[in-house]
Amino acid sequence: MRPDKSIRKRLKSLELHLKEENPILVSAVDGFRQLSRVGYAMGLLDRSESYATRISWWPLISVLGTFSSGKSTFINQYLSYPLQDTGNQAVDDKFTVICYGGDNDARTLPGLALDADPRFPFYQTSEELEKVENGQGRRIDAYLQLKTCNSEKLKGRILIDSPGFDADEQRSATLRLTNHIIDLSDLVLVFFDARHPEPGAMSDTLAHLVGATKDRADSSKFLYILNQIDTTAREDNPEEVIGAWQRALAREGLTAGRFYTIYDQEASVPIENESLRRRFEWKRDQDLSEILNRVEQVSVERAYRIVGALEKRVREIEDYYVPHIRKLIVRWRRQVLIRDAGWLLLVGLAVVGSRFLPQDMKSMLDNSVQQVMTEPTMMLGAGTLLVIIALFLHFRARRSAAASVIDSIQRRYVGEECECLKRAFKRNTGVLHSIFSPDPVGWSRRNRRTLKSLVSSANRLVQTLNDRFTDPSGKRPGSPKVEEVQAEAVAGEVLPKEETA
Repeated sequence: MRPDKSIRKRLKSLELHLKEENPILVSAVDGFRQLSRVGYAMGLLDRSESYATRISWWPLISVLGTFSSGKSTFINQYLSYPLQDTGNQAVDDKFTVICYGGDNDARTLPGLALDADPRFPFYQTSEELEKVENGQGRRIDAYLQLKTCNSEKLKGRILIDSPGFDADEQRSATLRLTNHIIDLSDLVLVFFDARHPEPGAMSDTLAHLVGATKDRADSSKFLYILNQIDTTAREDNPEEVIGAWQRALAREGLTAGRFYTIYDQEASVPIENESLRRRFEWKRDQDLSEILNRVEQVSVERAYRIVGALEKRVREIEDYYVPHIRKLIVRWRRQVLIRDAGWLLLVGLAVVGSRFLPQDMKSMLDNSVQQVMTEPTMMLGAGTLLVIIALFLHFRARRSAAASVIDSIQRRYVGEECECLKRAFKRNTGVLHSIFSPDPVGWSRRNRRTLKSLVSSANRLVQTLNDRFTDPSGKRPGSPKVEEVQAEAVAGEVLPKEETA
């Protein structure tokens, strides 16, 4: 089963771009194309969708944090351009996607520019917002905006500046977008305001920004930054302020990893004590250098993230969706058989009970049968008619049982997971599909082979990336020629083409 024409055009456009920007990833596009075919066959994916459009193919850095924690100031410093408004109060209530633009003047574009372009994060976000609350999808411009800036730092990467985070006040739509960009990002900078006197009072915010992310497989992409630490220099014990924040994070389970402390030198509080000032500046420069170094590495991390996303989707189908679909089918089969048995029991009782009916009621029943047994049905014969009635009752039982299972899916699951399971389950309740089939529709031997091949090929692609960026033995005189690695990827040697039927 093939995707529709619009998806094929988007993937072709993506491949053309990657051939110029990062040819190694061209073969990964074909891997997602093969994976999507399995998704179409199983009903997990609509033909207007592709697994390739559900991830960001550009290096992505998101900046999250509480109100007035210095997120916009940090971005302006990094870009060496006053792009974002700054202030002590909330100055922006939208997610701002920032990318490179060739014009000298910065431009601000509406959220529609992101919602309709699969190359950017937040593609088709209006549909997700509509699921949260009716009518929100039409208000996409109230949640998103795109800004361009002629800064060399933006070439080859995208920044996302989020609105100030306050879990007590956040709407469900904003929280949903926050979780979305966390999933997409290669690097997440989480800012806190050192001027906040009681970090423990922000337990809800810390729970979402720290507690909900510490156990993720990609938790290493989160950097927790205590900004404006210069304001603690006038405290009797500035280390206690940092210690209070570390204890607050530890209560949410963050006991390992780096905790950074920085401040803006231009807007800093004067530190009169020379020794203290030097100590603060040294610590700030060290931490800021580490943060910027991680930012510069996102292009490398992006390549590994995309390959990891391919393998993750394969494992998701094998280990999550297939077992869940099987359970739904078993539940549906059980309900169908119960309904079939009920119909048979009612018919049997009606036949047996008719023998004991009074004569006048028997005559009435005979007249009703004669009305039903019209000339066309009489020609079929009693046996054929019974088969037709049995099939009618059976397929009616299938429909009612399927409706019951779908209702349970909608109550238990949400978002993409709910839609995938509903679509796949409906595909298994078709007229031509037996209720006793051992495997879900599309879970064929060929598709299982395809998924196994994709995992092996993804591992080989990781090895190709390792060959490009590492040299554990130290014997290689230099990195392999980029042209050779790119030619290998474009030739399709990293991810083999799907087997032909």
